[in-house]
Amino acid sequence: MPADSVYTVLAPDVEIVTALSRKKSRFLTVMRRTGSPGEAQDLVNSLRKEHNGARHHCSAWVIGDERRYQRGNDDGEPNGTAGAPILEALMKAGTPGGKQDFSDVCVVVIRWSGGTLLGAGGLVSAYSDSVVAALEQARELDAFRTRQRMLKFELAAPIGEAGRWEHQLRSSLITVHGVDYMSRPGLAVLGLAVTDDGESLNTLTSLIAALSGGEAELHSTGDEWLDAPPVS
Repeated sequence: MPADSVYTVLAPDVEIVTALSRKKSRFLTVMRRTGSPGEAQDLVNSLRKEHNGARHHCSAWVIGDERRYQRGNDDGEPNGTAGAPILEALMKAGTPGGKQDFSDVCVVVIRWSGGTLLGAGGLVSAYSDSVVAALEQARELDAFRTRQRMLKFELAAPIGEAGRWEHQLRSSLITVHGVDYMSRPGLAVLGLAVTDDGESLNTLTSLIAALSGGEAELHSTGDEWLDAPPVS
């Protein structure tokens, strides 16, 4: 599978929350899946309102299949001591697949100062360790998922053969996401999807050729990013 056709995300219904203390300062970390910079900023704003007694609400996010959207925010901490280490910890996070490809994620680290100065090095360590703790909890909860690009196709089948074709396709682990019996007289149009790799596409085309005697043609309808089912 092409390297850019899969990446790692959090499960959509998971919120990771961890806490850490350093020299009387308290750090509360919230990590959540976010699909856009606007959604990430909404999370920051929501947590700022919820924990308005805290002095700092530092954050970072990484978004997109190529991790094209990246941002770190120190929120009043000395320059480079909060947002940058949070972002670096996300970028370097090792995932179950063994890659550094974690994306579509926002982390907010909320700090209540205890009155003791941590210094620049202490702040960098605390903010980085806060993210590491959140990542470790995500691993313990089995909260990581693989997001993969699926190639989508339409296949016109004779109505009398559509049920058999659909059964054979599903038995071969081809995704059938719909069958339209209405739009084309005498035909059923099957909506199909396979992962974006040569092997899956070859399997699909070979199967279609066998089912139709080489007469049916696949029509591409684009691609879509979808979460792969968790491994049972």
